[in-house]
Amino acid sequence: MFYTTDENRHGLRHDPFKAIVAPRPIGWIGTRGLDGSRNLSPYSFFNAIGDAPKLVMFSSGGRKDSARNAEETGVFTTNFVSRHLLEKMNASSVAVPYGVDEFEIAGLTPKQGELVDAPYVAEALAVLECRVTEIRNPLDLSGKPTDDVLVFGQVVGIHIDETIIRDGRLDMAVARPVGRMGYMDYSESSDVFEMIRPPRP
Repeated sequence: MFYTTDENRHGLRHDPFKAIVAPRPIGWIGTRGLDGSRNLSPYSFFNAIGDAPKLVMFSSGGRKDSARNAEETGVFTTNFVSRHLLEKMNASSVAVPYGVDEFEIAGLTPKQGELVDAPYVAEALAVLECRVTEIRNPLDLSGKPTDDVLVFGQVVGIHIDETIIRDGRLDMAVARPVGRMGYMDYSESSDVFEMIRPPRP
């Protein structure tokens, strides 16, 4: 089958786009508002985009609370979503008014960042503390800004629970990271195999 996205006539019950771009890592974003309120929300449009310096990005459909707080304070945290925290991550995705604490809703322990004024999930097996480097609205083909808000951040501090370290590496079979698939589907990436790149000719 083939269809154009301007008309989106795929004939399926649900749009398959996000199922094709999968699995996607989940950016579980912790922020604090200028009023001192805590916010914790998962974003499936998220990824690491650079290593030197270490950069991550999450995309918000509109200026939601996480994007607003990150823009106003200049910082955020990204919390590793493992299988044992999946239900709590899902609970934190509930739509609530600004200022309502998703840490409390999900029964999670908030901790203050070491280098940034943003909370992180104490139960998370790894956490990235980030400072905002830029915020932008991507353009469509006509050059018009979309409603999506891209928040880019440089990682300035990293927390790792030592229980997931084996032989100097993070053991994904122990960490059991969760990714977002299409629709309401998730995947667990603990079935890990290694593949070495071919040598240069």
